[in-house]
Amino acid sequence: MTEPADPSSRRAFLAFVAASPLFAAAGVDRGTLARWVQDPALIASSGEALNVFDFEAVARKNIPVAHWGYLMTGTDDDGTIRANRDGFSRYALRVRRLVDVSRVDPSIEMLGVRWDTPIVLCPVGSQKAFHREGELAVARAAKAKRHLQVLSTVTTTWVEDVTAARGGPVWYQLYHQADWNQTRQIIKRAEAAGCPAIVFTVDLLGGSNRETMLRAQLLDSRDCSACHKDGKPAPGLTSLVAGPDNRRKPMIAEFAPGTPIPEVGTPTWEFVKRLKDSTSMKVFLKGIVTREDAELAIEHGVNGLFVSNHGGRAENSQRATIECLPEVAAGVRGRVPIVLDGGVRRGTDIFKALALGATAVGVGRPYIWGLGAFGQEGVETVLELLRRELELVMRQAGTTSVKRITPDYVVAR
Repeated sequence: MTEPADPSSRRAFLAFVAASPLFAAAGVDRGTLARWVQDPALIASSGEALNVFDFEAVARKNIPVAHWGYLMTGTDDDGTIRANRDGFSRYALRVRRLVDVSRVDPSIEMLGVRWDTPIVLCPVGSQKAFHREGELAVARAAKAKRHLQVLSTVTTTWVEDVTAARGGPVWYQLYHQADWNQTRQIIKRAEAAGCPAIVFTVDLLGGSNRETMLRAQLLDSRDCSACHKDGKPAPGLTSLVAGPDNRRKPMIAEFAPGTPIPEVGTPTWEFVKRLKDSTSMKVFLKGIVTREDAELAIEHGVNGLFVSNHGGRAENSQRATIECLPEVAAGVRGRVPIVLDGGVRRGTDIFKALALGATAVGVGRPYIWGLGAFGQEGVETVLELLRRELELVMRQAGTTSVKRITPDYVVAR
């Protein structure tokens, strides 16, 4: 039996072929060869990855189809996922020359803490659906690479355990509950665990039509009674205490008895005030995409914003977050930190977001691809690749620190 070709060797051979003038003279299409180079066989280890996309196919192979659908779904036809990614191509870089870039510093400061890079691990729910160690593997990777981690309300691991694995505090993302008494208990638990900031997500208050997730569930024939009440593999259906089955979501599974305080309607700006009054944690809003709401957030005393459409999972606006960023930054006027997430896959994406007004940049699916492919090692490598690419484009552009990355370095195409 013939041994399978080594993927890295095949990639090197195809790269050589694509560059060869002999193949060009023979009429071979270099574009086709180049696509082969960019779409190699599955990598066998994290060390073989050239970019974050190399983890996607491995993760897809490892993760059950219903879980993969939950991770990769957008809303309706997934158009806003595509828009998020395409949005970065609408900006080009204006690079400067003859600057001493022998040393570049990608570190930032946010809420008085110095971080080695501006790359934030965004909240992603149900991480044990992608790898048996879930949030703990991600926390250990965040510790190893010194990255800020934001934990989801629908985590499959207690916040205290994640904090211990991280070796320091994480931020906590909040989905409000229909009962304020329950919401308050979530807030107080995160506060007691040492979380310095709570990130209230506001982009799903109107609901979401996740067709890709629902179609993927129909393709999964497993009996998952151990995790799901009716046996159907259906992660991510609810973030509410009153949901059908929360056995795998410890932060919304158990609450102390208390007098119910039912919400009237969905949250408004009054809820933001109530949230601020109930905690000593800093309060960020996740899902702000307009100047008007950015200005209202400042008026209501929030401590920071995430420019986000939930990775294309909230509304099918077809508007990329990177295109929303300049107007949000104009509304904020430097008064609070801004984190941009949605479609970030490359160092150039991070650079463009920083140039357009972001303090930091969040990633979600890429590090979960790393998790699903190779566990903690995969997450660490995804973070290494993104940092390496960011530092490379900083040198190419002549920017030796994040503070030097200004709007002068980007131009609309």
